[in-house]
Amino acid sequence: MSTTGTSTHTDTHAGATGGIGSSPARPDGPAKVRGEFAFASDLWHDDMIWGATLRSPHPHARITAIDVTGAVALPGVHAVLTHEDVPGENRYGLERPDQPVLAGDVVRYRGEPVALVAADHPETARRALTRIAVDYAVLEPVTDPVAAAAGHGPVLHPGGNVVRHVPVRRGDPGAVGDVVVTGTYEVGMQDQAFLGPEAGLAVPGDDGGVDLYVATQWLHADQRQVVAALGLPTEKVRLTLGGVGGAFGGREDLSVQIHACLLALRTGRPVKMVYDREESFHGHVHRHPAVLRYEHHADRDGRLVHVKAEIVLDGGAYASTTGAVAGNAATLGVGPYEVPNVTVDCRGVYTNNPPCGAMRGFGAVQAAFAYESQMDALARECGLDPVEVRRRNALREGSSMPTGQVVDAPAPVAELLERVRDMPLPPEPGGAGPGAPEPGGAGEPDPRLLPGGVSNTTHGEGVVRGVGYAVGLKNICFSEGFDDHSTARVRLRVLGGEPAATVHTAAVEVGQGLVTVLRQIVREELGVERVTVEPADTAIGSAGSTSASRQTYVTGGAVRAAAGAVR
Repeated sequence: MSTTGTSTHTDTHAGATGGIGSSPARPDGPAKVRGEFAFASDLWHDDMIWGATLRSPHPHARITAIDVTGAVALPGVHAVLTHEDVPGENRYGLERPDQPVLAGDVVRYRGEPVALVAADHPETARRALTRIAVDYAVLEPVTDPVAAAAGHGPVLHPGGNVVRHVPVRRGDPGAVGDVVVTGTYEVGMQDQAFLGPEAGLAVPGDDGGVDLYVATQWLHADQRQVVAALGLPTEKVRLTLGGVGGAFGGREDLSVQIHACLLALRTGRPVKMVYDREESFHGHVHRHPAVLRYEHHADRDGRLVHVKAEIVLDGGAYASTTGAVAGNAATLGVGPYEVPNVTVDCRGVYTNNPPCGAMRGFGAVQAAFAYESQMDALARECGLDPVEVRRRNALREGSSMPTGQVVDAPAPVAELLERVRDMPLPPEPGGAGPGAPEPGGAGEPDPRLLPGGVSNTTHGEGVVRGVGYAVGLKNICFSEGFDDHSTARVRLRVLGGEPAATVHTAAVEVGQGLVTVLRQIVREELGVERVTVEPADTAIGSAGSTSASRQTYVTGGAVRAAAGAVR
């Protein structure tokens, strides 16, 4: 079996340089540049067959019948599975198990998995999908998140269509300011669109278990959900990280994991699944669309008195991380500003739109678009420069957040605003300044500093380059007091007469450079140049998700502690 996408990352003595503060070459960089790095979609087993997924064409419908006989009869097909073939729980989910492995009674979004096929060739598997007959009774879909938040329309899940309501209250709810600006803002759905599509290879084990090689962001969370669906003990479901071609939150939820394992265990053969681009859009969560209504009260000098907000996040058909995203949008919803009075209500809701979950920013981004638009409106109303109105309200060390949390570390919001305000602006075409041609020269200004840039999308006709200002607030590590930890093992030995260190964690490298920084930490702590980072897998304790900008801090901290113990 080829699993080179999970290969170790090793320094040779000749190329190893320094610890923290140095700038070593990425260990995976040359292979990626040359096209030699094995991503999960490159995984291969000599005896493998291919899996494919039948998906619903309707956003909301009742399944009245499924007939797989036509697919089973196709030569080259090894298995056809429906919800009746899920041996364990036919429910999974990161925060709550509300999503079926395979839909059996109702589909709640267009693209929901209904059946699986394993065949000896990917084209055969795809042809078999067309031979599965599914009878649907189409139902009224819920597509408006604001209506869902208000309780209008069909109820999609027990308990109603509100996944979570997060209220934040501080100070006097009746406080008013001399200046009031209101606005309603909409943020559309966005996709992470990572270049490497979802992919995995499931290999049945001699012990009745399964080994899964997969591109993911959180090996142990995947393992927990796969174990429940397969009805196997944890030790019989072993996960190893495949090469990841980008993530940005879209790989926190399951895609091929359970499906590939089901097919492998049913057929007794290794099963590979790879999504194409269209299926990738169906197969992972997206950024939550949002409707945000804000009301900012301030005095005549632009100092905030009260911020009110009503935020609705469209979580789509299943919960995923909607609850946590709503928590971020609410608790960070007034931005990096001191506000004595806060009234915020954020609701994450179910609809029949595509499921939404983690994407870079995780709720803080949607809120930032709205509150920063409000700060611009407030600046205009008060006759202030947009930088100045932000500077006057900036959080600083010692400030209190709307939740009561005290900022107990440096928060140089005002200083950063002043620095960017004082930076020189780009030159006008033909003018003097940075990027302008040398006096007496025949050259043109540096195109990177002019409209259109190096992409040459415009030569400046009808285009004006301006400078805007915005400040965002985002948590590092998990939020709302979530228990955040990681696990690491560091081993030191002598190889070929030289000291060599080995690092083993379940922390996922998705392209952000984690492998590089873990080796730097070990070099710093042990003074050893030769450092190997083993493939991430579930043979060691959890490292948590590669999300929330946390792995350098948390897994880096675990590696540092382990290296210190070795020292």
